[in-house]
Amino acid sequence: MRNLDKILAIVWKDLLTEVRSRELVVGMLVFAMLTIVTFNFAFDLTGVERAPSGAGALWVAFIFASLLGLGRAVALERDKGSFDGLLLAPVDRGMIYLGKLLGNVIFIVAVQLVTIPVFGALYDLPVYQPMLFVVLFLGTLGIAGLGTLFSVMAASTRAREVMLPVLLFPVALPVVISTVRATTLILTDRTDALMQWVNLLAAFDVIFLTIAFLVFDRVVED
Repeated sequence: MRNLDKILAIVWKDLLTEVRSRELVVGMLVFAMLTIVTFNFAFDLTGVERAPSGAGALWVAFIFASLLGLGRAVALERDKGSFDGLLLAPVDRGMIYLGKLLGNVIFIVAVQLVTIPVFGALYDLPVYQPMLFVVLFLGTLGIAGLGTLFSVMAASTRAREVMLPVLLFPVALPVVISTVRATTLILTDRTDALMQWVNLLAAFDVIFLTIAFLVFDRVVED
């Protein structure tokens, strides 16, 4: 319970900071909305390719909005020195990682809750399906899990805005492929091969989150 209290305290700190500044979620939401609207007018969404194109546009919006939020959050804390103060606290480094991860997931989910209805209306796709929200959560968890780790690594470099996607995309590629394929199958109502992609996505999440949790202490020490 003590570890849970520490994790929740870190999450609460991040939420309060965001409520006061409104620097992350608003920017992420605007970026996601612009991406969705741009793809809507860029592609021909009247034929059978509407669902695959929509799934790709949806995850492009979420992934790049997540990158924007993840990189900005850690960079602000690094510049203000608050992240160094957090590392000096008598808290296990793994709990710091879990707290930052949970906070990032909450921010991304908040953006998704606003974006999904707009996406469904623009693309005329059945977005209110339980399995779609399962895939959204698993994909968000994978992106946020890796992004939390790599954003800390990139924040200590000069070209941190460039380093985060360079570090994240090659490793997160299995998560991206799985989420896009699973989302496409859900939107096209093809459930025959859906669980294969969902299980693959869940397996990658477990592997990546475990590795990130174990190496986070070494990353922040370096």
